[in-house]
Amino acid sequence: MIEPKPKDKEVQDELKKSGEIPRHIAIIMDGNGRWAKSLGKTRVFGHRQGVTSVRDTVEACGQIGVKYLTLYTFSTENWKRPKDEVTILMKLLIKSLKNETDRLHENNVRLIATGNLNKLPDVVYKELQDAMEKTKNNKLMTLNLALSYSGRWDIVNAVKNIAADLKKDVIKTTDISEKLLSDYLVTGGIPDPDLMIRTGGEYRISNFLLWQLAYTEIYIDDVFWPEFRRQHLYKAIREFQKRERRFGLVSEQLNKK
Repeated sequence: MIEPKPKDKEVQDELKKSGEIPRHIAIIMDGNGRWAKSLGKTRVFGHRQGVTSVRDTVEACGQIGVKYLTLYTFSTENWKRPKDEVTILMKLLIKSLKNETDRLHENNVRLIATGNLNKLPDVVYKELQDAMEKTKNNKLMTLNLALSYSGRWDIVNAVKNIAADLKKDVIKTTDISEKLLSDYLVTGGIPDPDLMIRTGGEYRISNFLLWQLAYTEIYIDDVFWPEFRRQHLYKAIREFQKRERRFGLVSEQLNKK
């Protein structure tokens, strides 16, 4: 991983000493279009500028010890956007994968993608597969792109796969549990997010990781995604460290552990 600048390292060291670093952070990267519109630019301009935010956030997470970073890159609902915008977004995704894969590999970051990937254009799917293959053995951090993803689709897809395996006697009805369902989600094998950040100031989760966010701490930042940088990430982590995660218990029970 690229070493942080001295001043940045001081901030990171302080964060590591002050509390728990989230193992898994998920981010809804919202506000690209609104940011661009405020500048009199096209929505696509905002999407392009957002790539810089992704790069800075990925590097900062790797440096500070985050093990999983999930970015809500393209939802199933996004397919309903104007055709021209979807086409440009797919082209931007291809370009970003080509430009960033080597950097991810050098930084020891593994790239994966979760979602209904069969809906992606063939050229995008191939570029994505190539990037995942190149980085598959990297250990520092896992970058998960939620692509053509929605929480409801994920749950329905898991239920269909469970039903198919029940029919084939791979599993029994008595095997069905919260853990089993979690394993059948496209994020199976990835721990649930500890912290979910949403930029752009909206107070909703937009069909993102509906099952997985059950006990996730949620942080809303008013800054639009193209302006989001590592200092905003650090602020979110500081807020996370102040919170008491009870998971349905009371404080006294936690203190006895």
